[in-house]
Amino acid sequence: MPQFPTDILIAGQWRRGSGEPVDTIDPATGRVLATVHSATAEEVAEAAEAGARAMAEPAWRNLLPHERARVLHRIAALTEEAADELSALQTADTGKTLAETRALALSAAGTFRYIAAALETAEDALTPPRGAYLTMSVHEPIGVVGAINPWNSPIASDAQKIAPALAAGNAVLLKPAAWTPLVSLALGRLTTRALDEFGLPTALLSVLPGSGRVVGDALVRHPLVARVGFTGGTSTGRSIAAVAAQKLVPASLELGGKSPTIVRADADVEQALAGVMFGVFSSSGQSCIAGSRLFVDRGIYDSFVGELVARVRKLRVGPGTDPATQVGPLVHHDHRDSVAAYVDLARSEGARVLCGGTAPEGELHRDGAYYLPTVLDGLPNSSRTCQEEIFGPVLVALPFDDEDDLVRQANDSVYGLACGIWTRDARAAWRLARRIDAGTVWINTYKQFSAATPFSGWKESGLGTEKGRDAIRAYQRQKSLYWGTSDAPLPWAH
Repeated sequence: MPQFPTDILIAGQWRRGSGEPVDTIDPATGRVLATVHSATAEEVAEAAEAGARAMAEPAWRNLLPHERARVLHRIAALTEEAADELSALQTADTGKTLAETRALALSAAGTFRYIAAALETAEDALTPPRGAYLTMSVHEPIGVVGAINPWNSPIASDAQKIAPALAAGNAVLLKPAAWTPLVSLALGRLTTRALDEFGLPTALLSVLPGSGRVVGDALVRHPLVARVGFTGGTSTGRSIAAVAAQKLVPASLELGGKSPTIVRADADVEQALAGVMFGVFSSSGQSCIAGSRLFVDRGIYDSFVGELVARVRKLRVGPGTDPATQVGPLVHHDHRDSVAAYVDLARSEGARVLCGGTAPEGELHRDGAYYLPTVLDGLPNSSRTCQEEIFGPVLVALPFDDEDDLVRQANDSVYGLACGIWTRDARAAWRLARRIDAGTVWINTYKQFSAATPFSGWKESGLGTEKGRDAIRAYQRQKSLYWGTSDAPLPWAH
Protein backbone atom coordinates (compact mmCIF):
# COMPACT_ATOMS: atom_id res chain seq x y z
CA MET A 1 0.00 0.00 0.00
CA PRO A 2 1.46 3.40 -0.95
CA GLN A 3 2.07 6.20 1.50
CA PHE A 4 -0.71 8.76 1.37
CA PRO A 5 0.55 12.36 1.45
CA THR A 6 -1.38 14.81 3.62
CA ASP A 7 0.82 17.92 3.54
CA ILE A 8 0.38 20.28 0.61
CA LEU A 9 3.00 22.24 -1.33
CA ILE A 10 2.83 25.98 -0.67
CA ALA A 11 5.56 28.20 -2.10
CA GLY A 12 8.06 25.35 -2.20
CA GLN A 13 7.35 24.22 1.37
CA TRP A 14 5.47 21.11 2.49
CA ARG A 15 3.04 21.80 5.28
CA ARG A 16 -0.51 21.27 6.41
CA GLY A 17 -2.98 23.53 4.66
CA SER A 18 -4.96 26.00 6.73
CA GLY A 19 -8.26 25.33 4.97
CA GLU A 20 -11.04 22.85 5.51
CA PRO A 21 -10.17 19.14 5.78
CA VAL A 22 -11.19 16.92 2.87
CA ASP A 23 -11.29 13.13 3.13
CA THR A 24 -10.00 11.30 0.08
CA ILE A 25 -11.88 8.04 -0.27
CA ASP A 26 -11.10 4.72 -1.95
CA PRO A 27 -14.12 4.44 -4.27
CA ALA A 28 -13.77 0.64 -4.38
CA THR A 29 -14.37 0.27 -0.65
CA GLY A 30 -15.61 3.58 0.69
CA ARG A 31 -12.63 3.65 3.07
CA VAL A 32 -10.98 6.97 3.94
CA LEU A 33 -7.41 6.95 2.62
CA ALA A 34 -6.22 10.26 4.00
CA THR A 35 -7.44 13.63 5.20
CA VAL A 36 -5.89 16.54 3.33
CA HIS A 37 -6.35 20.07 4.62
CA SER A 38 -7.16 22.43 1.76
CA ALA A 39 -5.30 25.59 0.91
CA THR A 40 -6.86 28.94 1.73
CA ALA A 41 -7.15 32.06 -0.41
CA GLU A 42 -4.34 33.56 1.66
CA GLU A 43 -2.11 30.57 0.90
CA VAL A 44 -2.91 30.89 -2.81
CA ALA A 45 -1.72 34.51 -2.59
CA GLU A 46 1.42 33.41 -0.72
CA ALA A 47 2.16 30.83 -3.41
CA ALA A 48 1.60 33.33 -6.23
CA GLU A 49 3.90 35.91 -4.68
CA ALA A 50 6.60 33.32 -3.98
CA GLY A 51 6.28 31.98 -7.53
CA ALA A 52 6.78 35.46 -8.96
CA ARG A 53 9.90 35.94 -6.81
CA ALA A 54 11.24 32.53 -7.84
CA MET A 55 10.80 33.41 -11.52
CA ALA A 56 12.89 36.52 -11.00
CA GLU A 57 15.80 34.65 -9.41
CA PRO A 58 18.79 34.61 -11.79
CA ALA A 59 19.25 30.86 -11.24
CA TRP A 60 15.94 30.32 -13.04
CA ARG A 61 15.53 33.48 -15.13
CA ASN A 62 18.92 33.09 -16.84
CA LEU A 63 18.69 29.34 -17.39
CA LEU A 64 19.23 28.48 -21.05
CA PRO A 65 16.65 26.33 -22.83
CA HIS A 66 18.82 23.21 -22.93
CA GLU A 67 19.46 23.63 -19.19
CA ARG A 68 15.74 23.86 -18.43
CA ALA A 69 15.31 20.79 -20.63
CA ARG A 70 17.70 18.88 -18.33
CA VAL A 71 15.38 19.64 -15.41
CA LEU A 72 12.38 18.33 -17.34
CA HIS A 73 14.29 15.19 -18.30
CA ARG A 74 15.04 14.64 -14.61
CA ILE A 75 11.37 15.00 -13.67
CA ALA A 76 10.55 12.48 -16.40
CA ALA A 77 13.11 10.01 -15.05
CA LEU A 78 11.89 10.36 -11.46
CA THR A 79 8.28 9.90 -12.59
CA GLU A 80 9.15 6.81 -14.57
CA GLU A 81 11.10 5.33 -11.66
CA ALA A 82 8.12 5.90 -9.37
CA ALA A 83 5.53 4.63 -11.87
CA ASP A 84 4.41 1.66 -9.78
CA GLU A 85 4.03 3.76 -6.63
CA LEU A 86 2.21 6.51 -8.52
CA SER A 87 -0.03 3.92 -10.14
CA ALA A 88 -1.01 2.36 -6.81
CA LEU A 89 -1.66 5.80 -5.35
CA GLN A 90 -3.89 6.88 -8.20
CA THR A 91 -5.80 3.59 -8.25
CA ALA A 92 -6.50 3.95 -4.53
CA ASP A 93 -7.64 7.55 -4.99
CA THR A 94 -9.64 7.27 -8.24
CA GLY A 95 -10.61 3.59 -8.53
CA LYS A 96 -9.02 3.22 -11.97
CA THR A 97 -7.39 -0.07 -12.88
CA LEU A 98 -3.69 -0.46 -12.16
CA ALA A 99 -3.05 -1.00 -15.87
CA GLU A 100 -4.61 2.36 -16.69
CA THR A 101 -2.98 4.32 -13.87
CA ARG A 102 0.46 2.90 -14.70
CA ALA A 103 -0.06 3.96 -18.31
CA LEU A 104 -1.05 7.44 -17.09
CA ALA A 105 2.10 7.72 -14.95
CA LEU A 106 4.27 6.71 -17.90
CA SER A 107 2.32 9.13 -20.10
CA ALA A 108 3.18 11.93 -17.67
CA ALA A 109 6.86 10.97 -17.84
CA GLY A 110 6.64 10.92 -21.62
CA THR A 111 5.08 14.39 -21.65
CA PHE A 112 7.96 15.87 -19.61
CA ARG A 113 10.45 14.11 -21.91
CA TYR A 114 8.76 15.29 -25.12
CA ILE A 115 8.45 18.89 -23.90
CA ALA A 116 12.15 18.82 -22.94
CA ALA A 117 13.01 17.77 -26.49
CA ALA A 118 10.71 20.40 -27.98
CA LEU A 119 12.31 23.04 -25.76
CA GLU A 120 15.84 22.16 -26.85
CA THR A 121 14.89 22.36 -30.52
CA ALA A 122 12.54 25.38 -30.40
CA GLU A 123 13.58 28.27 -32.62
CA ASP A 124 12.80 31.95 -32.63
CA ALA A 125 12.19 33.63 -35.96
CA LEU A 126 14.36 36.01 -37.95
CA THR A 127 11.62 37.87 -39.79
CA PRO A 128 11.95 39.49 -43.24
CA PRO A 129 12.82 43.21 -42.87
CA ARG A 130 11.09 45.91 -44.88
CA GLY A 131 13.68 48.62 -44.38
CA ALA A 132 17.15 49.37 -43.03
CA TYR A 133 16.76 47.14 -40.00
CA LEU A 134 17.01 43.52 -38.92
CA THR A 135 13.88 42.05 -37.30
CA MET A 136 13.43 39.06 -35.08
CA SER A 137 10.81 37.53 -32.81
CA VAL A 138 11.64 36.14 -29.36
CA HIS A 139 9.53 34.45 -26.67
CA GLU A 140 9.57 35.14 -22.94
CA PRO A 141 7.77 33.68 -19.89
CA ILE A 142 4.25 34.89 -19.38
CA GLY A 143 4.40 34.89 -15.56
CA VAL A 144 2.76 32.87 -12.81
CA VAL A 145 0.48 30.25 -14.36
CA GLY A 146 -2.65 28.81 -12.78
CA ALA A 147 -3.38 25.16 -13.65
CA ILE A 148 -6.70 23.64 -12.59
CA ASN A 149 -7.28 19.95 -13.26
CA PRO A 150 -10.12 17.42 -12.82
CA TRP A 151 -10.24 14.15 -10.92
CA ASN A 152 -10.45 11.68 -13.78
CA SER A 153 -6.82 11.55 -15.01
CA PRO A 154 -4.86 13.77 -12.64
CA ILE A 155 -1.21 12.91 -13.26
CA ALA A 156 -1.45 12.99 -17.06
CA SER A 157 -3.41 16.26 -16.98
CA ASP A 158 -0.93 17.72 -14.49
CA ALA A 159 2.04 16.95 -16.74
CA GLN A 160 0.31 18.48 -19.76
CA LYS A 161 0.24 21.83 -17.96
CA ILE A 162 3.27 21.75 -15.66
CA ALA A 163 5.77 20.60 -18.30
CA PRO A 164 5.18 23.31 -20.95
CA ALA A 165 4.68 26.01 -18.31
CA LEU A 166 8.05 25.26 -16.67
CA ALA A 167 9.69 24.81 -20.07
CA ALA A 168 8.51 28.31 -20.96
CA GLY A 169 10.17 29.70 -17.84
CA ASN A 170 7.10 30.25 -15.67
CA ALA A 171 6.07 29.38 -12.13
CA VAL A 172 3.01 27.13 -11.68
CA LEU A 173 0.17 27.03 -9.17
CA LEU A 174 -1.54 23.64 -9.59
CA LYS A 175 -4.99 23.04 -8.14
CA PRO A 176 -5.92 19.35 -8.25
CA ALA A 177 -9.49 18.22 -7.75
CA ALA A 178 -10.59 18.06 -4.12
CA TRP A 179 -11.63 14.40 -4.51
CA THR A 180 -8.28 13.20 -5.90
CA PRO A 181 -5.29 15.26 -4.73
CA LEU A 182 -2.91 12.46 -3.78
CA VAL A 183 -1.10 11.70 -7.03
CA SER A 184 -0.77 15.41 -7.85
CA LEU A 185 0.92 15.95 -4.49
CA ALA A 186 3.23 13.02 -5.24
CA LEU A 187 4.14 14.53 -8.63
CA GLY A 188 4.78 17.82 -6.85
CA ARG A 189 7.27 16.10 -4.58
CA LEU A 190 9.12 14.61 -7.56
CA THR A 191 9.15 17.96 -9.36
CA THR A 192 10.49 19.91 -6.39
CA ARG A 193 13.09 17.22 -5.83
CA ALA A 194 14.35 17.73 -9.38
CA LEU A 195 14.35 21.52 -8.99
CA ASP A 196 16.28 21.23 -5.73
CA GLU A 197 18.85 18.87 -7.27
CA PHE A 198 19.67 21.57 -9.82
CA GLY A 199 19.81 24.31 -7.20
CA LEU A 200 16.63 25.94 -8.50
CA PRO A 201 13.89 27.57 -6.40
CA THR A 202 11.26 25.02 -5.38
CA ALA A 203 8.67 27.81 -5.11
CA LEU A 204 8.34 27.52 -8.89
CA LEU A 205 5.64 24.92 -8.17
CA SER A 206 2.83 24.94 -5.62
CA VAL A 207 0.19 22.18 -5.33
CA LEU A 208 -2.93 23.63 -3.71
CA PRO A 209 -5.81 21.20 -3.17
CA GLY A 210 -9.24 22.49 -2.28
CA SER A 211 -12.59 23.46 -3.67
CA GLY A 212 -13.05 25.43 -6.83
CA ARG A 213 -15.21 27.84 -4.87
CA VAL A 214 -12.28 28.82 -2.59
CA VAL A 215 -8.94 27.77 -4.06
CA GLY A 216 -9.88 27.84 -7.74
CA ASP A 217 -11.55 31.22 -7.50
CA ALA A 218 -8.63 32.74 -5.55
CA LEU A 219 -6.16 31.33 -8.06
CA VAL A 220 -7.96 32.62 -11.14
CA ARG A 221 -8.57 36.08 -9.66
CA HIS A 222 -5.09 36.69 -8.24
CA PRO A 223 -3.48 39.64 -10.05
CA LEU A 224 -0.13 37.84 -10.41
CA VAL A 225 -1.68 34.88 -12.25
CA ALA A 226 -1.05 35.81 -15.87
CA ARG A 227 -2.49 32.72 -17.56
CA VAL A 228 -4.96 29.98 -16.63
CA GLY A 229 -5.10 26.44 -17.96
CA PHE A 230 -8.31 24.61 -17.01
CA THR A 231 -9.61 21.11 -17.66
CA GLY A 232 -13.11 20.35 -16.39
CA GLY A 233 -16.76 21.15 -16.83
CA THR A 234 -18.10 23.64 -19.35
CA SER A 235 -20.01 25.78 -16.84
CA THR A 236 -16.89 26.25 -14.71
CA GLY A 237 -14.90 26.96 -17.86
CA ARG A 238 -17.28 29.77 -18.76
CA SER A 239 -16.81 31.35 -15.31
CA ILE A 240 -13.02 31.13 -15.61
CA ALA A 241 -13.13 32.64 -19.10
CA ALA A 242 -15.18 35.57 -17.78
CA VAL A 243 -12.63 36.32 -15.06
CA ALA A 244 -9.74 35.93 -17.50
CA ALA A 245 -11.46 38.34 -19.87
CA GLN A 246 -11.84 40.91 -17.09
CA LYS A 247 -8.14 40.57 -16.27
CA LEU A 248 -7.15 40.52 -19.97
CA VAL A 249 -5.12 37.33 -19.50
CA PRO A 250 -5.17 34.25 -21.76
CA ALA A 251 -6.97 31.08 -20.73
CA SER A 252 -7.00 27.60 -22.28
CA LEU A 253 -10.10 25.55 -21.54
CA GLU A 254 -10.44 21.81 -22.13
CA LEU A 255 -14.09 21.15 -21.36
CA GLY A 256 -16.86 18.61 -21.80
CA GLY A 257 -17.87 16.30 -24.59
CA LYS A 258 -20.59 14.05 -25.91
CA SER A 259 -18.52 12.40 -28.59
CA PRO A 260 -20.00 10.39 -31.46
CA THR A 261 -18.69 6.98 -32.44
CA ILE A 262 -19.69 5.97 -35.96
CA VAL A 263 -19.99 2.41 -37.29
CA ARG A 264 -20.52 2.17 -41.03
CA ALA A 265 -21.94 -0.93 -42.67
CA ASP A 266 -18.51 -1.77 -44.14
CA ALA A 267 -16.68 -1.66 -40.78
CA ASP A 268 -14.60 -4.53 -39.46
CA VAL A 269 -17.17 -5.68 -36.90
CA GLU A 270 -14.70 -7.21 -34.44
CA GLN A 271 -12.56 -4.08 -34.43
CA ALA A 272 -15.59 -1.84 -34.10
CA LEU A 273 -17.12 -3.81 -31.22
CA ALA A 274 -13.89 -3.75 -29.23
CA GLY A 275 -13.27 -0.10 -30.07
CA VAL A 276 -16.75 1.08 -29.13
CA MET A 277 -16.58 -0.70 -25.76
CA PHE A 278 -13.09 0.62 -25.02
CA GLY A 279 -14.07 4.10 -26.11
CA VAL A 280 -16.88 4.46 -23.60
CA PHE A 281 -16.37 1.88 -20.84
CA SER A 282 -12.63 2.19 -20.19
CA SER A 283 -12.04 4.60 -17.30
CA SER A 284 -15.63 3.65 -16.34
CA GLY A 285 -16.75 6.25 -18.85
CA GLN A 286 -15.16 9.04 -16.80
CA SER A 287 -13.43 10.66 -19.73
CA CYS A 288 -14.18 13.88 -21.57
CA ILE A 289 -13.54 12.11 -24.90
CA ALA A 290 -15.66 9.03 -24.11
CA GLY A 291 -17.51 7.85 -27.21
CA SER A 292 -20.88 8.09 -25.51
CA ARG A 293 -23.12 8.44 -28.59
CA LEU A 294 -23.03 5.40 -30.89
CA PHE A 295 -24.29 5.89 -34.46
CA VAL A 296 -24.71 2.63 -36.40
CA ASP A 297 -25.79 2.18 -40.03
CA ARG A 298 -29.45 1.14 -39.90
CA GLY A 299 -28.74 -1.86 -42.11
CA ILE A 300 -26.55 -3.48 -39.43
CA TYR A 301 -28.01 -1.73 -36.37
CA ASP A 302 -29.91 -4.65 -34.79
CA SER A 303 -27.14 -7.21 -35.28
CA PHE A 304 -24.34 -4.90 -34.19
CA VAL A 305 -26.09 -3.52 -31.11
CA GLY A 306 -27.28 -7.00 -30.15
CA GLU A 307 -23.74 -8.39 -30.21
CA LEU A 308 -22.44 -5.29 -28.44
CA VAL A 309 -24.91 -5.74 -25.58
CA ALA A 310 -24.00 -9.40 -25.24
CA ARG A 311 -20.33 -8.48 -24.86
CA VAL A 312 -20.96 -5.54 -22.53
CA ARG A 313 -22.81 -7.86 -20.16
CA LYS A 314 -19.60 -9.91 -19.86
CA LEU A 315 -17.36 -6.99 -18.88
CA ARG A 316 -15.78 -7.60 -15.49
CA VAL A 317 -16.67 -4.92 -12.94
CA GLY A 318 -14.52 -4.75 -9.82
CA PRO A 319 -11.78 -3.00 -7.89
CA GLY A 320 -8.95 -1.44 -9.86
CA THR A 321 -6.41 -3.53 -7.94
CA ASP A 322 -7.74 -6.75 -9.50
CA PRO A 323 -5.87 -7.46 -12.76
CA ALA A 324 -9.04 -9.04 -14.19
CA THR A 325 -11.11 -5.86 -13.75
CA GLN A 326 -12.16 -4.08 -16.93
CA VAL A 327 -14.54 -1.51 -15.42
CA GLY A 328 -13.62 -0.08 -12.02
CA PRO A 329 -15.74 1.95 -9.61
CA LEU A 330 -16.69 5.53 -10.26
CA VAL A 331 -14.57 8.13 -8.49
CA HIS A 332 -17.02 8.90 -5.68
CA HIS A 333 -20.39 7.73 -4.41
CA ASP A 334 -21.87 11.17 -5.15
CA HIS A 335 -20.75 10.88 -8.76
CA ARG A 336 -22.18 7.35 -9.01
CA ASP A 337 -25.51 8.76 -7.84
CA SER A 338 -25.30 11.45 -10.54
CA VAL A 339 -24.78 8.80 -13.24
CA ALA A 340 -27.68 6.74 -11.87
CA ALA A 341 -29.89 9.83 -11.97
CA TYR A 342 -29.09 10.29 -15.67
CA VAL A 343 -30.13 6.71 -16.41
CA ASP A 344 -33.39 7.36 -14.54
CA LEU A 345 -33.80 10.46 -16.73
CA ALA A 346 -33.23 8.30 -19.82
CA ARG A 347 -35.99 5.93 -18.68
CA SER A 348 -38.35 8.87 -18.23
CA GLU A 349 -37.50 10.04 -21.75
CA GLY A 350 -38.50 6.63 -23.12
CA ALA A 351 -35.15 4.84 -23.39
CA ARG A 352 -34.85 1.07 -23.49
CA VAL A 353 -32.18 -0.17 -21.07
CA LEU A 354 -30.54 -2.96 -23.06
CA CYS A 355 -28.08 -3.83 -20.29
CA GLY A 356 -26.86 -2.39 -17.02
CA GLY A 357 -28.87 0.50 -15.66
CA THR A 358 -28.12 -0.22 -12.02
CA ALA A 359 -25.36 -0.77 -9.50
CA PRO A 360 -24.01 -4.33 -9.33
CA GLU A 361 -25.07 -6.53 -6.44
CA GLY A 362 -23.00 -8.72 -4.16
CA GLU A 363 -20.45 -8.47 -1.38
CA LEU A 364 -17.60 -7.37 -3.68
CA HIS A 365 -19.48 -4.29 -4.84
CA ARG A 366 -21.51 -3.48 -1.71
CA ASP A 367 -19.47 -0.58 -0.35
CA GLY A 368 -17.96 0.75 -3.57
CA ALA A 369 -19.12 3.42 -6.01
CA TYR A 370 -19.86 0.90 -8.76
CA TYR A 371 -22.26 1.17 -11.70
CA LEU A 372 -22.80 -1.45 -14.38
CA PRO A 373 -21.83 -0.67 -17.98
CA THR A 374 -25.08 0.49 -19.53
CA VAL A 375 -26.37 0.55 -23.11
CA LEU A 376 -29.50 2.52 -23.98
CA ASP A 377 -31.45 2.99 -27.18
CA GLY A 378 -34.85 4.18 -28.37
CA LEU A 379 -34.09 7.86 -27.83
CA PRO A 380 -33.84 10.68 -30.38
CA ASN A 381 -30.58 12.57 -30.56
CA SER A 382 -32.46 15.64 -29.29
CA SER A 383 -33.13 14.02 -25.89
CA ARG A 384 -31.30 15.29 -22.82
CA THR A 385 -29.66 11.89 -22.41
CA CYS A 386 -28.10 12.25 -25.86
CA GLN A 387 -27.18 15.90 -25.43
CA GLU A 388 -25.79 16.17 -21.88
CA GLU A 389 -22.48 14.78 -20.65
CA ILE A 390 -23.10 11.91 -18.21
CA PHE A 391 -19.42 11.13 -17.50
CA GLY A 392 -20.03 7.52 -16.66
CA PRO A 393 -20.30 4.05 -18.26
CA VAL A 394 -23.43 4.89 -20.24
CA LEU A 395 -23.71 4.49 -24.03
CA VAL A 396 -26.66 5.64 -26.15
CA ALA A 397 -27.11 3.84 -29.48
CA LEU A 398 -28.81 5.53 -32.46
CA PRO A 399 -29.30 4.40 -36.08
CA PHE A 400 -28.49 6.51 -39.15
CA ASP A 401 -29.75 6.20 -42.72
CA ASP A 402 -27.12 7.91 -44.87
CA GLU A 403 -24.05 10.13 -44.57
CA ASP A 404 -25.96 13.41 -44.51
CA ASP A 405 -28.29 12.09 -41.80
CA LEU A 406 -25.29 10.89 -39.83
CA VAL A 407 -23.41 14.18 -40.04
CA ARG A 408 -26.52 16.15 -39.11
CA GLN A 409 -27.08 14.05 -35.98
CA ALA A 410 -23.43 13.79 -34.97
CA ASN A 411 -22.93 17.56 -35.23
CA ASP A 412 -26.21 18.32 -33.45
CA SER A 413 -24.47 18.92 -30.13
CA VAL A 414 -23.10 21.87 -28.21
CA TYR A 415 -19.87 19.87 -27.89
CA GLY A 416 -17.13 19.19 -30.42
CA LEU A 417 -14.34 17.32 -28.67
CA ALA A 418 -13.77 13.93 -30.31
CA CYS A 419 -15.16 11.41 -32.76
CA GLY A 420 -14.51 7.79 -33.73
CA ILE A 421 -15.11 6.34 -37.20
CA TRP A 422 -15.14 2.61 -37.98
CA THR A 423 -14.99 1.81 -41.70
CA ARG A 424 -12.91 0.01 -44.35
CA ASP A 425 -13.55 2.83 -46.85
CA ALA A 426 -10.69 5.35 -46.66
CA ARG A 427 -12.53 7.89 -48.84
CA ALA A 428 -15.60 7.76 -46.61
CA ALA A 429 -13.42 8.08 -43.51
CA TRP A 430 -11.75 11.17 -44.97
CA ARG A 431 -15.07 12.79 -45.86
CA LEU A 432 -16.57 12.12 -42.44
CA ALA A 433 -13.44 13.17 -40.56
CA ARG A 434 -13.54 16.54 -42.33
CA ARG A 435 -17.31 17.04 -41.88
CA ILE A 436 -17.58 16.18 -38.18
CA ASP A 437 -17.22 19.08 -35.73
CA ALA A 438 -14.50 17.75 -33.42
CA GLY A 439 -10.96 18.64 -32.44
CA THR A 440 -9.81 15.01 -32.61
CA VAL A 441 -11.02 12.23 -34.92
CA TRP A 442 -9.93 8.61 -34.56
CA ILE A 443 -10.30 6.29 -37.54
CA ASN A 444 -10.44 2.56 -36.77
CA THR A 445 -9.06 3.25 -33.28
CA TYR A 446 -10.05 5.29 -30.24
CA LYS A 447 -8.58 7.07 -27.18
CA GLN A 448 -5.04 6.99 -28.51
CA PHE A 449 -2.86 9.97 -27.62
CA SER A 450 0.52 11.39 -28.49
CA ALA A 451 2.29 14.19 -26.65
CA ALA A 452 3.43 15.38 -30.10
CA THR A 453 -0.11 15.78 -31.47
CA PRO A 454 -2.15 18.89 -30.57
CA PHE A 455 -5.38 18.36 -28.64
CA SER A 456 -8.25 20.84 -28.63
CA GLY A 457 -11.99 21.12 -28.39
CA TRP A 458 -14.46 22.90 -30.63
CA LYS A 459 -17.67 24.72 -29.70
CA GLU A 460 -18.45 24.30 -25.98
CA SER A 461 -15.73 21.67 -25.64
CA GLY A 462 -13.07 24.27 -25.14
CA LEU A 463 -10.74 27.00 -26.20
CA GLY A 464 -7.04 26.73 -27.00
CA THR A 465 -4.74 23.78 -27.56
CA GLU A 466 -2.62 21.47 -25.43
CA LYS A 467 0.24 19.14 -26.45
CA GLY A 468 2.41 19.38 -29.53
CA ARG A 469 5.43 21.58 -30.19
CA ASP A 470 3.40 24.75 -29.77
CA ALA A 471 2.43 23.85 -26.20
CA ILE A 472 5.43 25.77 -24.86
CA ARG A 473 4.62 28.88 -26.90
CA ALA A 474 1.14 28.93 -25.36
CA TYR A 475 2.81 29.72 -22.03
CA GLN A 476 4.98 32.53 -23.41
CA ARG A 477 4.66 36.09 -24.69
CA GLN A 478 6.05 37.06 -28.05
CA LYS A 479 8.31 40.08 -28.39
CA SER A 480 9.62 41.66 -31.61
CA LEU A 481 13.09 43.22 -31.83
CA TYR A 482 14.20 45.71 -34.51
CA TRP A 483 17.95 46.30 -35.09
CA GLY A 484 18.80 49.36 -37.14
CA THR A 485 21.43 48.64 -39.82
CA SER A 486 21.82 52.09 -41.41
CA ASP A 487 24.52 54.60 -40.45
CA ALA A 488 22.25 57.45 -41.56
CA PRO A 489 19.87 59.04 -39.03
CA LEU A 490 16.15 58.55 -39.43
CA PRO A 491 14.64 60.96 -41.97
CA TRP A 492 12.70 62.77 -39.26
CA ALA A 493 16.01 64.05 -37.76
CA HIS A 494 16.75 66.23 -40.82
